[in-house]
Amino acid sequence: MKRLDSVLKSLLMEGTVIPAHPLALDELRHFDEENQKLLTQYYIQSGAGGIAVAVHSTQFEIRLPKYNLFEKVLRVTADVIDGIKLDRPFVKIAGICGLSEQAVQEARIAVDYGYDMGLLSMGGLQDLSERQILERTEEVAKVIPVFGFYLQPSVGGRVFSYDFWSKFVEIDNVEAIKCASFNRYQTLDVVRAIANSSRRDQIALYTGNDDNIVQDLLSIYRFNVNGKDIEIEFRGGLLGHWAVWTHKAVGLLAKVKDYKDNPSYSKWRALQILSNQTTDANAALFDTANNFHGCIPGIHEVLRRQGLMKGIWCLNPDEVLSPGQYEEISRIYAAYPELNDDKFVAEFLKQNLMKI
Repeated sequence: MKRLDSVLKSLLMEGTVIPAHPLALDELRHFDEENQKLLTQYYIQSGAGGIAVAVHSTQFEIRLPKYNLFEKVLRVTADVIDGIKLDRPFVKIAGICGLSEQAVQEARIAVDYGYDMGLLSMGGLQDLSERQILERTEEVAKVIPVFGFYLQPSVGGRVFSYDFWSKFVEIDNVEAIKCASFNRYQTLDVVRAIANSSRRDQIALYTGNDDNIVQDLLSIYRFNVNGKDIEIEFRGGLLGHWAVWTHKAVGLLAKVKDYKDNPSYSKWRALQILSNQTTDANAALFDTANNFHGCIPGIHEVLRRQGLMKGIWCLNPDEVLSPGQYEEISRIYAAYPELNDDKFVAEFLKQNLMKI
């Protein structure tokens, strides 16, 4: 059983920015290894504290035999990170999917390539009972530290009971949970389960609620547990949204931490404005008007505009921008110029002496 390094555990608990890594393809929809490496370098130089790869933003199709990219993507990303020899903590997270047999196998592959944690997807498990999903989690946790994942139903997840989460957080080697339920009530179930857990001080709560990023980071939850007030907060974020404008996301988390350490009305007001601007931007990127159909191409489109990707191609040719989504991305780009990190990217590309 692989355990999470204590330094990385401290990083997670302190809170950091973890982008969900996209997949770089060329015009023939073939894996573009050099472009993939460039993206990884961008996330590192942006100041992110980790990367999650082989997740939804990396496209689940990488696991299909006709593409056979799961292992290659893990290897390429790990090689870039290890080759840079960072002098700061950086957590490598591999997406893990499927029924128990597949999930355990993917966990083993991730360990072989030096990944620190597995982001355990709950997608595609509608036929399993909650008990069976807990057992699946226990099996994966015997191989790799688990980053739990509450995935919203509109993109293949399902709703879980409070009882499920109360048992989930007690599983040994579950170290963190990404809450991406996109629902306040369901988010509250996860937070309350952590508060009432014997492992509450060992579970790092991360937002995946792209519709509520800043508010999640600002939120403080208090519960009375056996006569004692217990407070739980989101530590950071593991987000597809943070696959773009990552340098500004690092600055955003720093602003939230600064506000919590030294609160003032002016800081609070600025963060409230930024919160709603971020949600509006996410609506364009994730294509909420069309039930998230264009969420991956939307991320690609921003990276394409910045010069970090050659195009917006996905393995599935039907996965394209929705009608009007291009214009919506242009709108939020013009409306909120302070959200993008175009200047940072331009300097990054210049320093890396690589045109893609």
